[in-house]
Order: sequence, then structure tokens, then C-alpha cells
Amino acid sequence: MIDHIESSINHCYRCAIACERCISAAQLSSEQESMYDCLRLAAQCAALCRLTAQCVSEDSKAAVALYPICAAACRACAVECEKYSLLSCSYCAQICRQSAAAFEAAAAQAAYLADDSPQV
Repeated sequence: MIDHIESSINHCYRCAIACERCISAAQLSSEQESMYDCLRLAAQCAALCRLTAQCVSEDSKAAVALYPICAAACRACAVECEKYSLLSCSYCAQICRQSAAAFEAAAAQAAYLADDSPQV
């Protein structure tokens, strides 16, 4: 179980960092004006990933609810980032897709463990 928690936290922070790098590169790009949605989604994704990491590290029940939300934010960010040729956007899209898959798996595992727990 500890490996699962550590993996989730690592995916959260890895994705947040990729999003923040994408934002930094986009802000310096000549395409910045046309990248509003990319900047907005990357910022939202980074914030959700950091919040999810905090909840997971605190063993909060909110983490289970955040996994699917975070996965959806990651997928939306990936779709938008793929529209641009910046290397940091391509990398962000790749990391977002990997993280979304990890968060979906974590949500499924959490649901399975909740179903498997003894009823009081």
C-alpha cells in the first residue's frame, strides 16, 4: 500500500512540474496570445495535482474523490498541449496522459479496497 501512495504522490508532483514548465515556456513563446486555453488548463492541472498530492500524503479520504477529477484535468490539459509544437507542451501532454492513467488506476484500487473493507 505504501508503494501505491508513494507512486500517486510522485505522479502528482511530476505532472504539476511538467505543467508549470509548459506554462513558463508558453509565456515566453511568440504564440502566447493563442495559448490561453493551454495556459489555463496547465495551471488548473498543476493546482489539482498538488492538492491531490497533499491529500494523498495526509491519507485524506478526499484523495479518493480527487483522483478522477485530477485525471480529467490531466486529460484535458494533454489534449490542449498537443495542439502546440513547443517541446515542453509535448512533454506536458505525455506526462499528463501517464498521470491520468495512474490516477484512474488509483481510483479503481481505492474503490476496490473500499468494497473489500469489513462492514460495520
